[in-house]
Parts: sequence; C-alpha cells; structure tokens
Amino acid sequence: MDVDIDLPTKFDPTKTFPNIVLASMIKDGNLTKHPCGAYFQNIGQDPISKVAAIPFRDATDAGFMKIDFLHLGILDDIESKAQIRALIKIDPDWDLLKDPHVVEQLFHIKNHFSLINSVQPRSIQDLADCMALIRPNKRQLLGEYMSNRNTVRPLLYRSGTDDKSSFKLSHAIAYAHNIVIQLHLIAKGSK
Repeated sequence: MDVDIDLPTKFDPTKTFPNIVLASMIKDGNLTKHPCGAYFQNIGQDPISKVAAIPFRDATDAGFMKIDFLHLGILDDIESKAQIRALIKIDPDWDLLKDPHVVEQLFHIKNHFSLINSVQPRSIQDLADCMALIRPNKRQLLGEYMSNRNTVRPLLYRSGTDDKSSFKLSHAIAYAHNIVIQLHLIAKGSK
C-alpha cells in the first residue's frame, strides 16, 4: 500500500522530514532511488545508495507503507487551499478543451486531444470519464459512451481481477479537479 501526496515542485521531503528513508527500486539490475517514494517506518537502508534496502514492491509485500511525494506543477501557481476551493466551485471555460494547444498543457490528458474533442466534456464527471476512457481496456467503450453516457459510465470504473488498467472513480474525479484548476490558470494567463 502507498499514499500519494501532491505538492509543489520545489518541495523536498528530506528537508522537512530528515529521518525518512527514501524508497528504492531495481533498475537495470541495480538498487536505485524511487522517483518520489519514502518511508516513515523503520526500514533498512542500503549503506552505499542510502535508499531503502528493500525495493518498494517487496517492501509493500513485507507490510511497509510508502508515501509518494508527487510534484504537481499546478500547485506552484496556487497561493492557498482557499484559492483551490474557490476555483473548483466555478465552471471553467470548457471551450478551451477544443484547442489542441491547451489540451497538450493539461495533466494526464495532454496526449489525448482526439478523445477530449470527441467527448467534449462539460462537467467534472465528463472530464473524469475521459480519464477512465484513456485507459487501454476502456478505450473501446468510447462509441457506446457517446451514445449513452449514463449507461456506460459504471463500466468505465469497474475493475476485474484481470483488468490492470482500470481507474478508480475517486482518482478520476480528483484528476478532473486538477484539470479544472489548470483551465482556470490558463484562462487567467498564469500558465
């Protein structure tokens, strides 16, 4: 299990939490630093690389909980939680999504202009559905979704044991909110 925390790009967890152990992974046969993970638990540390001696997948199996400090660029342009709350309550200019140059600046959907252009989101839920539809095992539902969104929507978030590409509705909604904030910042000229 891991926990994801979104933070501005300048955040360095080792300065705030000097006793954490940075997570590790195996890359090209070597133990290397995980891009964003850390442990607050007492996990062994490799004396050479100074990262967790147990790669994160094995550490998870052993019961360790990794915290991922994710650098989210849009937070660099946000001044407060109040600003975020205010922005997500206001509908953005949804027509901005008709511009491929705008879409290519957006979190998670930047390479999916054709899908965004087909769906033409007009709500957080529509945008969340786009997040699910970009998953390989869900993309084939686009035609049916366009015919009847409400009927197909539950299928977008259903996962089976063999479906590794499913996307949780809660994550899709959170990512859609991030995109709405980005759209507001773009409209304001902050991005």
